[in-house]
Amino acid sequence: MIGTPASVPEAVMLPRVLQALLCLALAACARSATPIPARIEATADGPLRIETLACGLEHPWAVALLPDGTFLVSERPGRLRRIAADGRLSPPLAGVPAVFAEGQGGLLDVVLDPQFARNRRIWMSYAEPGPEATAGTAVATAPLGDAGLSELRVVYRQLPKLEGPNHFGSRIAFDGRGHVFISQGERNQKMLAQDLSVLQGKLVRLNLDGRIPPDNPFVGRPGARPEIFSYGHRNSQGLAVDPRTGRLWESEHGPRGGDELNRPEAGRNYGWPVISDGMDYATGRPYPETRGRAAPGMEAPYHVWPISPALSGMAFYVGHPERAWNESLLLGALAGQSLIRLRLDGERILGEERVLTSLPRRIRDVRVGADGRVYVLTDAADGCLLRLTPPAADAARIAPDQARPTASP
Repeated sequence: MIGTPASVPEAVMLPRVLQALLCLALAACARSATPIPARIEATADGPLRIETLACGLEHPWAVALLPDGTFLVSERPGRLRRIAADGRLSPPLAGVPAVFAEGQGGLLDVVLDPQFARNRRIWMSYAEPGPEATAGTAVATAPLGDAGLSELRVVYRQLPKLEGPNHFGSRIAFDGRGHVFISQGERNQKMLAQDLSVLQGKLVRLNLDGRIPPDNPFVGRPGARPEIFSYGHRNSQGLAVDPRTGRLWESEHGPRGGDELNRPEAGRNYGWPVISDGMDYATGRPYPETRGRAAPGMEAPYHVWPISPALSGMAFYVGHPERAWNESLLLGALAGQSLIRLRLDGERILGEERVLTSLPRRIRDVRVGADGRVYVLTDAADGCLLRLTPPAADAARIAPDQARPTASP
């Protein structure tokens, strides 16, 4: 759905050396591109300040906010870089695993371990190459040092590995109770999402040491993979835990229409491709496997977009009553070339606003800083890291019990 177009027609076959030189030339051009200037964008709640922290990133996929105010960014071709507070890009860090960097594959999510301050450990998801041009989603963890990673350990591999360059997912989220969730895609083989004997199209739940929790819903069930938490997912590229409730939320790409927001629960079937609001790209009609928008024993989406924005990274914006965006869910939109803000009342969605429409750029990831500022990545050959300062809240909109205390006179 969101594969990057080739830079030359497939029919044009360049020698490998020329291809490599062309790639280097394109990368050099990209890194010398002019950054987006700082600007103000009008939104429904007031002015949004947009600053560019760094550019010259080749299809950046995820950003992790480090405690010292710097950033860790993954580039889909297989590089991991630090970005200093002043925007300087580091050379590629050592120790990154080999990736299958074709189509939608490559180095994907990067997140900090819940105990990062103590163990300096990071987690990465990526498309891992296999034999005979196969690949599958994998997750590895390693301590982060000044020059790169050490003691890399793979904690998860999607099996079996399959041919094809699409639908790897993948995001990583922690529930705060000793578990890690890993989203992924069905590798563009639709009915595998319904097959419990394989890992494609599944949301996986593991302990932080990589072991399988004994209370996973399919542990002990013959013919089912015990790693599975939920199934029937197409291609999930958004995953976040609501800090207010601890509930996991997940977003995924539909086909032509039908992007979804779900709240996965243990053992539940989220329907793809048997139920879907999307259509076959080729025919504009439902896929032959699709029975409709609902079916017994399958969970309908919590929220659906009839026109696909191509959802990617996702983050909750909560705990900042001084900002108009408080109590929101933020989602990157690739085809929609914007940042989507869903206004929340508890878990109820009140409405939607799209921002960054003045750029416009494909938004691949979004993270929220402790100070209430928002960080987003643009997906391009010359991708950028942007910092957003949301509008200040009107004082009248801040409930008295939310207002920050002031010093006594």
